Amino acid sequence: MSQSPATLPPVLLHSEAELARDALATPLLARAVRLARWAGPDTRVGAGGELVDEQLPAAAAELGLVDGAEGLEPGDAAAYASEAWRVAVDTGLVEVEDADEDDAEGTVATGEELALITSGGPQDVLGIWLGALDTVFADATVPDLEDLVDVIQGGGEVDFAELGWDPQAEAEFLEGVLGNLYLLTVSEGAPEDGAVPLPALAASMIVPDDMGEPTDDILEQVSDAMMRLDDQFRMLEPVGLVEYQPVDEALMADVDEAAEAAEAAGEPLPPVDDEDVTRYGMVRLTPLGLYGVRARMLDAGVDAPAVGDLADKGADSLLDATAAFPRAAAQAEIERWLGGREPLAAARELLAAARGADEGAPLRRLHCQQALSLVGDAAEPALREVLDDAELGGLARVWLAEHGAADVPAPSEGLVFWLTIDTVAAQLAAEGNSDELRALVEGLAAQHSGFFAAAWRVDHPATAEVLEAMGRLHSDKKVAKEARKAAFKARSQQP
Repeated sequence: MSQSPATLPPVLLHSEAELARDALATPLLARAVRLARWAGPDTRVGAGGELVDEQLPAAAAELGLVDGAEGLEPGDAAAYASEAWRVAVDTGLVEVEDADEDDAEGTVATGEELALITSGGPQDVLGIWLGALDTVFADATVPDLEDLVDVIQGGGEVDFAELGWDPQAEAEFLEGVLGNLYLLTVSEGAPEDGAVPLPALAASMIVPDDMGEPTDDILEQVSDAMMRLDDQFRMLEPVGLVEYQPVDEALMADVDEAAEAAEAAGEPLPPVDDEDVTRYGMVRLTPLGLYGVRARMLDAGVDAPAVGDLADKGADSLLDATAAFPRAAAQAEIERWLGGREPLAAARELLAAARGADEGAPLRRLHCQQALSLVGDAAEPALREVLDDAELGGLARVWLAEHGAADVPAPSEGLVFWLTIDTVAAQLAAEGNSDELRALVEGLAAQHSGFFAAAWRVDHPATAEVLEAMGRLHSDKKVAKEARKAAFKARSQQP
């Protein structure tokens, strides 16, 4: 896998039942199942379990594949049948017994996994699909090397270095591409339809992060990677991993012509035309693809959470984890968590988890407040129970007021200042020095003329840090200086 954050944003997956239905509907697995049901004792296979050439026309006919129909080129029907058979063997839908010493062919029997297609649960089906994905992934990382075939048929040893092929590097490259595509899909601000231009995806693997204008050598590497990915995504689409709009071959012919002209003239390679970027290929992970790439990541030891992972955890784990989630994912996770609990008990558990004087406590309280907004009016008794709590009393008053509750006691001035420091500390942890936080800081200073004179006395662990941030963020130099002085005073009174 390519480098990625220590913890990826959580992915919102479809239910296992929906994913299993998607898996069974993929062209490749559907063909593999059909061939597994078609196969019998008379099916002829080679020593390696592959269908013999004489058997391929019958297998293709069983699948309804005919060369020249539906855009199939000569030889495509047999190739698709051979691929589907290989998936059937690799996933255990059929079993092939090795040939005897005196027999060049093996024998075929129904595999145990075939029954799971109809009688197994969604997890069984998805396990078979993941096996099919493994087969296709392995095929996608093998280049079309006629020399390799010649060497094997000649009985010689394969020198991968001489052929310019590093199997491990090829696999790692494709894993990295899928990892980047996954990250682009689940991150906040991802394209609405999930589609990523092929040039951008290739560049994410080739162009260094700190490089300004790519060199001609880098651009050539990106172009080569695009062509390689074009072939690979065409192979991965039938197994349901991606939806792929291939590279426009006519456009690439124009690009090659322009590149040759630039080389002849000693000029730089022409840049990609943004208006034509979709013609260079567009790829998106399907819901099944998100499941599949995440499964491969988990197998590789990558922390790739999914929404719902915290449903059976405590409120402390929920508030800590969702603090790093994108907003939509955090809300979805909290909704899942609340869905399995009685509202009032959930509200009390959230409030208990929000207490604390540690560095992460302000952000926990902010997420607690957001979670409580999803509980509804049933949470009111829990909020009233903490009105006198030094850490939760301000939060409780805000919630009760927003929900139109009666008889909400007015907060003391000290509580107002404490809640203000806590809120800014939470925003600092969540957003850093954002424009939104700058606007909040300037609004606070404008509304309270004596804010800094009182704020430095607030008994909150983050008081000095918040005042320093206000001094850093405020655009008025005089006000910023007041904030820095207040921060110094707050720091001086710390034990």
